[in-house]
Amino acid sequence: MNKIGQDINLASKYIINGDIVVFPTETVYGIGADATNKEAVDKIFEAKKRPADNPLIVHVCDLDMLNKVASDIGEIEKKLIGKFWPGPLSIIFKSKKCIPLNVTAGLGSVAVRMPDNTIALELIKVSNKPIAAPSANISSRPSGTCIEDIYDELESTVSYFIDGGNSKVGIESTVVRVIDGVVNVLRPGKISIEDILKVTDKVIMDDKCLNKVNDNEQVLSPGMKHRHYAPNTKCIAISSLEHNNIVNKINEIIENSINNITVMVTSDNIDKIIKNSNVNIIDLGNDLDEVSTKLFSSLRKLDKLNSDICYIQGFELYGLGTGIMNRIIRACNYEIIYV
Repeated sequence: MNKIGQDINLASKYIINGDIVVFPTETVYGIGADATNKEAVDKIFEAKKRPADNPLIVHVCDLDMLNKVASDIGEIEKKLIGKFWPGPLSIIFKSKKCIPLNVTAGLGSVAVRMPDNTIALELIKVSNKPIAAPSANISSRPSGTCIEDIYDELESTVSYFIDGGNSKVGIESTVVRVIDGVVNVLRPGKISIEDILKVTDKVIMDDKCLNKVNDNEQVLSPGMKHRHYAPNTKCIAISSLEHNNIVNKINEIIENSINNITVMVTSDNIDKIIKNSNVNIIDLGNDLDEVSTKLFSSLRKLDKLNSDICYIQGFELYGLGTGIMNRIIRACNYEIIYV
């Protein structure tokens, strides 16, 4: 049986029957199940080899469905919903009893979003089920932004794959929680702190977004703990406010290394990198939007190059750059050279 297609009715039958389906969203592909069915959600954790203390995001198609899974929806949350939904923003609410504990990692809170993708919204609507869905990949691996990148690693455990082409955003949703009237950013993404400040002037970013979380710490959001977004090849980020400093450091490393090296830089820096037989260069694109779209596919491409090490250009912690750096830092297991 060909498991790849665009049959939403068939995919919805699998969801209703307690099976798991891979489907597109505007951020990355999700691996989803009925969020109210504990046994179905267990299949997500098994397929991804995902730690049980890593909560899932529940996807809804309208506000009526939101009210079925979440409570204590305050005025700030309503403003965020009005501004950013449907879109790549997940908001943490108090969960209702219909959401099993494996979705919430036993926290009693649930992250919810309304995806800005017609296929995802139609799947939720036709299934008439909120869909719990983390990124479609084996845990710790780079997230999937196209079917080709993820089919082989998930084919044996997933009932159906809906092919919606390449993901538009390319990194997972921003995750926030409102605490005492302050919007706490727990995972940065396409919707930045600067965007949220247009809705409310009380916004902070959790320091765990850019720093390592201890194994014994409990987290409120996916993407805050455990190794994430990482290829098999060792990666190190090179960070500076000046692109020339990054390029100069990479060239210094190339000149003094006998390793096979891959370099990931933006298009404007490619011609500045020293070329030799030991160096592969991956083009991350012209601007932050393109970098966001190409980052995970580039990390997957890296492992096909058999390099000893990869150096990745860092980005300013502003706007979308913060979300991109969150993923790069974790892909590099927090190894950064500042120049």
